[in-house]
Amino acid sequence: MTVQTLPLSDSLRDYFLQMALREPDILRELRESSVDHRVAKMSLAPEQGALLIFLLRLIGAKRYIEVGTFLGYSSIAAALAMGEDSEVIACDVCEEFTVQAQAWWKRAGIEQRTTLYLDRASETLPRLLEAGAAGTFDCMLIDADKPNYPNYYEYALQLVRPRGLIILDNMFLNGRVATPQASHPRSVAILHEFNRQLRDDQRVEHCILPTGDGMTLLFKR
Repeated sequence: MTVQTLPLSDSLRDYFLQMALREPDILRELRESSVDHRVAKMSLAPEQGALLIFLLRLIGAKRYIEVGTFLGYSSIAAALAMGEDSEVIACDVCEEFTVQAQAWWKRAGIEQRTTLYLDRASETLPRLLEAGAAGTFDCMLIDADKPNYPNYYEYALQLVRPRGLIILDNMFLNGRVATPQASHPRSVAILHEFNRQLRDDQRVEHCILPTGDGMTLLFKR
């Protein structure tokens, strides 16, 4: 037992990754091929992917939606976790990145059950609700433009079923949320306040993990 989270030294982190991951080959190939990408940090860390897979299997998820797809790591992880009879909805605005994601979906054999909405999520999510998708998703991952996280969260509460999961990535913003400064981007102050709001939101069970750049797990009541 310990009263605080143990800091990860380089050697302990290496050991942790060796012991913690059963990373599917296709995800490892995608991660290794994009390590030098100019915005490689936009992808989930492998330990976050492992957690996503674990959680989706734990709740028996079959329908998953994400806001922010990048090169497809999280969507592939979700599809592999949920199995052949599942559905993945990917929302993103960047054609350059999602063209690559679609190529990886094909390599992973999940393109037939993965649908891309190439538009602003603020347009896509209400359209899905209008089409009758309220309460039909088992999990929603939010990993996109940070100033809009509070808005995406409210849509998630409508789209995800009771006892489903809402996951938000990059909730620490490289540690800046702890002590926002006037010189920081506007997103820092927004997430600083949003973290407090999520902690106190009685519509969900709340847990924030110091994994990657901070990962918040919400269980919809």
